Formats: sequence, C-alpha cells, structure tokens
Amino acid sequence: MIGRIKNAFAQLVDKYTFQKMRNELTQTRINNGKLLGNINLIYKKDEILKDIKKSEFQVFSQWGDDGIINFLINYLDIDNKRFVEFGVENYTECNTRFLLINDNWTGLIMDGSEKHMNAVRSEDLYWRHDLTALDTFVTAENINALVKDNGFGGEIGLFHIDIDGNDYWIWNALQKDINPIIMIVEYNSIFGFDKPWTVQYDPSFVRSNAHYSNLLYGTSLLSICDLAETKGYSFIGCNANGNNAYFVRKDKMKDLEAKTPEQGYVQSKFSESRNQDGQLTFLKGEARLKSLKGQTVFNTRTGQIESI
Repeated sequence: MIGRIKNAFAQLVDKYTFQKMRNELTQTRINNGKLLGNINLIYKKDEILKDIKKSEFQVFSQWGDDGIINFLINYLDIDNKRFVEFGVENYTECNTRFLLINDNWTGLIMDGSEKHMNAVRSEDLYWRHDLTALDTFVTAENINALVKDNGFGGEIGLFHIDIDGNDYWIWNALQKDINPIIMIVEYNSIFGFDKPWTVQYDPSFVRSNAHYSNLLYGTSLLSICDLAETKGYSFIGCNANGNNAYFVRKDKMKDLEAKTPEQGYVQSKFSESRNQDGQLTFLKGEARLKSLKGQTVFNTRTGQIESI
C-alpha cells in the first residue's frame, strides 16, 4: 500500500513538474516575442514597411507570421481588437495564438474537427481569454452566418483564412458588413504569380481527396490579389516561407508599401508531395506543378475551367 502511494505521489510530482516547465518555456517564448516586437517597431520599422518579411519571428506560428502580425497590429490604427481564424486544428501551432495571449484580443476560431476544438476548450487559455472555438466545416454558404452570429460582424482587426482549399471562394463570399482591416489568406505558391487560378468551388472540398499528390488546393497569388483589389485591399507581401499573403484595407495602409503579385510573390520550398500510396515524394520547384498536368482549375479572370 505504501509503495503504491509513493508511486502515485511520484507520478503526480512528475506531472506537476512537467506542467510547470512547459508553462515556463511558453512564457519565455512569449517574452522573446515581446522583445522582438519592440525591436521591430523601434529599430526596423522603415525596412519592414517596404518588406514585411523583415518583421518575422515565431512564437506559436508555424512559420514567421507571429512577427508580421505583431508588427501590423501595433503599427496600424485598429480600434476593434478582434480576430477570426479558421483551419486552426488544435490551435497549438497557428497565427493568432500569440495575438490572443500577448495582446489579449478577442477571437473566434473554427475547425472542422470536434476533437481539435474540444482540446482548445479544455485549455486554460479558453477561460483566461475571450475566445470562441467552433467545430464546424466552413463554406461559402455559411461563413457570413458563422461570423455574424458569433458577434464578429462589422469592423474587425484581423481575418485569417487557411483551409487548404476554398480560400478564394470564402473571401469572395464574405459580405461587406464583415469588414476586416488585415486579411491573411493562404495561397498555393506552385501556381506561380501570373496564373489566375483557384480550385473549383466544392463545399465539401478536402485537399487530400482532390489529387493524390496533395498539391491541388487553394488559390494562386494573382487570383487572391485580384479579389483583394475588388474588395478595397492592398497586397503588402507574403511570408518568407511562401504560403500566406497579407492584405491591408486601403484606408488603413499608412506608409506600408503596396506590391504587385510579381513583386511580393514568394515560392515555397517545402516538399509535401505524395504518390498514389500516400508516401512523400519530396518534389521541388517546377516539378510540383508538372505533377498536376491535366488537372483542372478555375480561371478567375475568364470564369472558365481550364487544364493545368
């Protein structure tokens, strides 16, 4: 009996120690992010206004987006400190977690997995911060109701679309009474900077089902820049890893430098292609696009379906 009690106590101590160490590590990462954010604003502002990639650092984001977002929300005039992000999985590696914890913004996050959203709702940050987590599959048909019914209509600070599929169609469907200042949209860099392509709209689109290579998804940079222009936004650049494009509402630009798709385009270097058995093939550069030869996409300038 005494031995079992000792073992149980040892496991409890280990669990407590692990949690304490994890919390301390997280706080260190946040503190480093604060420091880097201050350096960006005080010493690097002029060069960042010309190239947002210069602001990058990583706290919770997969790439350097934490730094870009931190710079933009501190540089721009934003009164409504609210954000929307979807396609967040379990919200441990995402682009608004640092914004939520460090800047205490109010947020709405969505993901198609109930398991992922339950994990978020069980975290301490869910009661410590003003966060709403919805397990739902976002479509062009339901996006406006989801946002407005949860109190995020009107002007909001930041809106991030990252669903590896209907990204173009979701922003296209967003109504004018949902009015973000900053828009972040994932783009598929293998489509290049001069092709007006997006996947054909399918409300049940799943990237892994569209083509075995896992490369037929999302929108080209040109298509999303064209759409941004019609909605009153300027394209200000991409992150250094070539998967997220940044847009700012024209009336809020201040001294940020607007770019053409060619000027701001970044080609991704990650090699996530797969063969028909689901195994990674590590295709690089132009070989990725060649693997999609014969597949169809929607041309957003002609309104026609065409082959790659």
